[in-house]
Amino acid sequence: MKSTIITLCLLALSSAVSAKDYDVRAYGAKGNGTTLDHRSIDAAIDAASKAGGGRVVVPAGTYLCGSIHLKSNIELHIEAGARILATSDKSAYDPSEVFGGPEYQDGGHTYFHNSLIWAEGQQNISITGQGMIDGEGLTRMDTEKAGNVQGGSIGTGDKAIALKRCRDVTIRDITIYRGGHFAIIVTGCDLVTIDNVLIDTNRDGIDIDCCKYVTVSNSKVNTPHDDGIVLKASYALKKPVACEHVAITNCNVTGFKLGTLLDGTYVPEKVNWVCGRIKLGTESNGGYKNIAISNCTLMWSSGLAFEEVDQGRMENIVVTNITMNHVHHYPIYITTGCRNRGPKEVTEPSFGGDIMISNIIANDVDSLAGIIVTGMPGVPLRNIRLSDIFVRYRGGGSPDLKDKPYREQSTHYPEPRWAGPTPAYGLFARHVDGLYVRNVHFETLRPDFRPGVILDDVKNDDLQDVKGPNENGVPFMIRR
Repeated sequence: MKSTIITLCLLALSSAVSAKDYDVRAYGAKGNGTTLDHRSIDAAIDAASKAGGGRVVVPAGTYLCGSIHLKSNIELHIEAGARILATSDKSAYDPSEVFGGPEYQDGGHTYFHNSLIWAEGQQNISITGQGMIDGEGLTRMDTEKAGNVQGGSIGTGDKAIALKRCRDVTIRDITIYRGGHFAIIVTGCDLVTIDNVLIDTNRDGIDIDCCKYVTVSNSKVNTPHDDGIVLKASYALKKPVACEHVAITNCNVTGFKLGTLLDGTYVPEKVNWVCGRIKLGTESNGGYKNIAISNCTLMWSSGLAFEEVDQGRMENIVVTNITMNHVHHYPIYITTGCRNRGPKEVTEPSFGGDIMISNIIANDVDSLAGIIVTGMPGVPLRNIRLSDIFVRYRGGGSPDLKDKPYREQSTHYPEPRWAGPTPAYGLFARHVDGLYVRNVHFETLRPDFRPGVILDDVKNDDLQDVKGPNENGVPFMIRR
């Protein structure tokens, strides 16, 4: 027994010793903010990789960098006080790779090598620590196009972290400031954990595309100019791949002015067409399956958006315990459409169903749109359940809106702002088969002369305890 214990202790000691740290300064990194350090960081990663793996440590300091290449079995650990600073020297970034096929998705979803930190086809990789990734030199524009810099000699540097076809990925505890087009994008990755990450950025926060078995938790994402946490299912893998088995929990999404989440001043940003929000879409060739979103707060942002418009299937989605305050444009938006950004030979229509949303409180909500639940003619959304929801709208809608034609989603980009005000201030549902609503109450801060609820081509509906004000004899609910 004694010898067994000694053997176990020796094995534990051996394992601890073998988990070696590789200090990037030992490989030439200066951390002075002026010397380009990405090649030194790569050298430390290469040394750890050749030894079978390890932890590459970035100590306190400012490390001016172009492209950094993660490899299997490597943890890139950015210590407190350390900052990886993206250079504005575009020659320091890798050129975008050759995609080799039709590009049905935006350039940001097509190319990955033109990023600050990237990996493709790697396993067991981590980015951790209390330090910061600062994308000051990254572009926030979607600049990668076929025939532009594809396979060329100069990259553009448009993403902070880009991972493609990787497995067993962890991103934990880091801060990302000014993340470029995407602060984090993971595409075709399995077994992904993003935890306790703070993002204050100028475009998308976290994009999860064509991935499965993903958890995003305990994170704070400030995106005043684009989406906060977004799931996508694009054609970036040259085939439709579902985004599935994803849990988003205990997260804060905001739309404050860039940098003011970090400095604690929390200044609301002037909104153009979108900011913040938790979203599924728009790229949706592969669809979304088995998604759970819970215990999140949204502030000065748009609400929840579930958009299946590219011939995929959106199903088995559960949302619960969400609070929203100062909501731009809409609180809840569920839609299917036929934009059909993909191969023309695919003929299946978009489908959405089995969506359950409960325990929602939304305050100071834009009067543009109520809760929107819209399918397509002949292809209705199916089995939509809304329960225990309270929404306080700003109000002010005019009575003529109830009779104004509201556009079909069809091939349009799915954004309510461009469709105009909804005919109902509280809930507008069209082309739905199976709508179950329980304990849903509305308030308006100013009188609103639209109906509270309009059901248009809705079958098998069951609404109970749905309440809200109705002004000047306007009926609260209209069926068409």
